[in-house]
Amino acid sequence: FSGAYLFTLTITHLLPEALTMQAGHRIGYFVLAGFFGQLVLEVFSQGVEHGHVHHHTEHAGQVPFLLLFSLVLHSFLEGSILVKSPDAGDISQNFYAILTGVALHHIPAAFALMAALLLRLGSFRRAIPYLVVFALAGPAGIIVSNYVVLEQLLRGGAYAALLGLVAGNFLHVSTTILFETSPEHRLNLPKLAATLVGMLLALAMDWM
Repeated sequence: FSGAYLFTLTITHLLPEALTMQAGHRIGYFVLAGFFGQLVLEVFSQGVEHGHVHHHTEHAGQVPFLLLFSLVLHSFLEGSILVKSPDAGDISQNFYAILTGVALHHIPAAFALMAALLLRLGSFRRAIPYLVVFALAGPAGIIVSNYVVLEQLLRGGAYAALLGLVAGNFLHVSTTILFETSPEHRLNLPKLAATLVGMLLALAMDWM
């Protein structure tokens, strides 16, 4: 459901808006950078973005700082595109629709991160501060974009580049979620229904 919602938002909002703000093929470079950059980040995050958790007993007792850093960076970038300004065009108008997509895909990520932290640290009390750091990364991105670097971001194509980067990121995460739900490529009606509901809900944001 979250994969379909995120994918639809990317195709119907993020990519068109980035291309409108910066004409030409250059925005495609940032989409590619975001897509393959997420591939690199997942070397460290181990797929937690899409709800995966892998337990390696040799690292028991150690805080997975690389995993946490990659998730925090991922979340911060996603939050940073959520700009409430008329100059942000379609993204500003659909602020809450995109915020919903980001939040939906962070729910399984938060569960997976907490599971990984508990497996590593063996204590809820030790794990919860790191979960809070992850939870604050997205809002921190929103605050920085809206109140710290807003003018610089909206000048000279920087915001279009950021949209392209995050769109590539979203394309990787959402398609991975969608493909992993059916690795044998068999028709699964409950999963198909959830995918269609996610897509239709994202499209409904345009019709409301």
